[in-house]
Amino acid sequence: MTEAFRISTDPAELDRDAVHDMMARQSDWARGIPRETQDRAIDNSLCFGGYLGKAQVAFARVVTDYATFANLVDVFVLPAHRGRGYSKAIVAAVVGHPRLQGLRRFTLNTSDAHGLYAQFGFKPVARPEQAMERWFPGLYEKARD
Repeated sequence: MTEAFRISTDPAELDRDAVHDMMARQSDWARGIPRETQDRAIDNSLCFGGYLGKAQVAFARVVTDYATFANLVDVFVLPAHRGRGYSKAIVAAVVGHPRLQGLRRFTLNTSDAHGLYAQFGFKPVARPEQAMERWFPGLYEKARD
């Protein structure tokens, strides 16, 4: 019998050790992130955990004011569980979440999953000349040197 993939936004269910391990050791975007920083990010965001039984195999985090804006970040499926539709399921849960409806802008950044997000209505930035950022790549790795 195969266990069903289940998604929850209950912060008490999150396996923070698994999330931190993936983010700090395996992600391209947050390699070396300190556990305290990751916990603070989780505590101040709407988080989605994807589970097989009690084991967390997927994660997504949304930074939002719940009224006008949201930014989807830190989406992953553990490598051993990829290719089974879990990324689509968790993104569908994110964009369908009742508290994230009616937002004027919902953003994300991705280096390699444009096709996934396009299925949910995400497009390249309409006015890139208006977008600005302060970006510090490798910040967490530099902090540990």
